[in-house]
Amino acid sequence: MKKNKILIIGGTGFIGYHLALKCLSIRWKVTSISINPPKKNRRLKNVKYLLLDISIRKNLYKKLSLNFDYVVNLGGYVNHSHKVKTMKSHYNGCKNLSLFFLNSKIKKFLQVGSSIEYGKIVSPQKENIINKQKTYSTYGKAKLMSTKFLLNLSKKYDFPTTIMRLYLVYGPYQDVNRIVPITIKNAIENKKFDCSSGAQLRDFIYVDDVISAIIKILKNDKVKGKIINIGTGKPVSVKKVILKICKLSNGGKPQFGKIQLRKDEILKLYPNVSNAKKLLNWSAKITLNNGLKKCIKYLKR
Repeated sequence: MKKNKILIIGGTGFIGYHLALKCLSIRWKVTSISINPPKKNRRLKNVKYLLLDISIRKNLYKKLSLNFDYVVNLGGYVNHSHKVKTMKSHYNGCKNLSLFFLNSKIKKFLQVGSSIEYGKIVSPQKENIINKQKTYSTYGKAKLMSTKFLLNLSKKYDFPTTIMRLYLVYGPYQDVNRIVPITIKNAIENKKFDCSSGAQLRDFIYVDDVISAIIKILKNDKVKGKIINIGTGKPVSVKKVILKICKLSNGGKPQFGKIQLRKDEILKLYPNVSNAKKLLNWSAKITLNNGLKKCIKYLKR
């Protein structure tokens, strides 16, 4: 039987690693694109790693074939304070990739977007295409421009694209500069650490749930040209998450209120997930408690 072939842009990143792992377990052929090689703990034996910059169009024509069933775009510069690189990697990169595969026989081009695309649209956020309110960062703007570009390709040329908008993903193998792993690290070491008031409401979703949603989208023909929010739909305050981690880790001394909230900080950020339930028959399965326990176990190890 012919094996499915998947191209993961950003396959060396946190979500990309977990997606590659899942695809190998279901016997798909996996190719990853990234600028840098994978970290030692994220290198997978049967993945083909290609190093190239997707924001430079000619790179794709030099190094890439069209021979894939699925393309998942998780690529983009992670340091969003660098505005030019952020725009080039997230928007130009997405544009270059989609035009490269426009006349190919791919079954699905999945763009991994972000909740930040909604700007200050009030939560629970429902999928919308054109955000009449402005986005509040270069990253948000680049992601929203990518969404609009892809939906236009879908409408004009029947390009098989779907956009998933992610909320706060966490799990093992995540870089320690993110809220869940950095809190766990401080808690395990029983350190004092500064944090904000923690009043922000966020939707924390465990990485395995995100991967199951990705696989469902790739296999579903009815979600072409759609945007789908992926989250639990159950917001929780950042303070509650920090205190929960400290309790489960048996340590840590959070100093709430020591870090000021940004002026443009969105206090309530969580999705309406009815589309995911209706179109994919998907909902998050892993509770926050269980997800955090898995992360603590991983970081202790």
